[in-house]
Amino acid sequence: MKLMRIACCIWALSESETDTLRQVHEIGFDFIDIQPAHQRSLESRLLAQELGLRVSCIGASFGIPAGSALDHEVESQRQRAIDHVSAAIQHAADIDAETAYVIPGVDAGADAIDRYRRSIARLADTAAECRVKLAIEHFPGMALPTAGEALEFIRQVDHDNLYLLYDSGHIQISGEDPATVISNAGDRLAYVHFDDNDGVSDLHWSLLDGVMTDETLIATLRALDAVGYQGAVSLELSPALANPTKALRDSRDLLIRARHRVWMNK
Repeated sequence: MKLMRIACCIWALSESETDTLRQVHEIGFDFIDIQPAHQRSLESRLLAQELGLRVSCIGASFGIPAGSALDHEVESQRQRAIDHVSAAIQHAADIDAETAYVIPGVDAGADAIDRYRRSIARLADTAAECRVKLAIEHFPGMALPTAGEALEFIRQVDHDNLYLLYDSGHIQISGEDPATVISNAGDRLAYVHFDDNDGVSDLHWSLLDGVMTDETLIATLRALDAVGYQGAVSLELSPALANPTKALRDSRDLLIRARHRVWMNK
């Protein structure tokens, strides 16, 4: 990770898609995370190309039709969710994104987990055909609330194209050790989200504005180095922040300085 690719989840900004693309470019980003509805128009695609913005990841769970879910007990509603994520994966392939991710269901019961497993296996097949990595984001309050449980689920599915999306804010809520999680994930780590919070709620604050310390940030980057992580690290900040543009700029600068310190101290 010597030349760290820093991405930005563009939903941190509330302007039109084209205005948002101009803003993230002005801040200094070269890579972006998008939702399935983004980068659909010719105008937005051409602008991204003009600005040199590459899509690194798509959040395929965004916009799943109301009433449907990957673990839904009704097959038709489960299929609606699968179709939505499949289309998002195809969109990722069309715009050369490397990774698509989904979140867990809300039902932690054995039957729901089994339905989710079968949906995920199908989607991992679809993603493999599209040459896109499929990742699952561990998510407090949902069926896979910790990174450890998400990794165990991924290993149970046992698919070559199924990975973990690591989220620093979620790790702070679950109380897991970042370096241990990253080491345990190893080559099953497909993507990284950075954000901060108070250790209780998923607030998506700017880095070091919550319980994250400079030492934790450095340790996380060192752990990513240790497993040979080559993907992007993406800032997922909240549009409800007082000044999201400044928060993105400050957090990006923090990551660059932290990465430099890690590299210089090798």
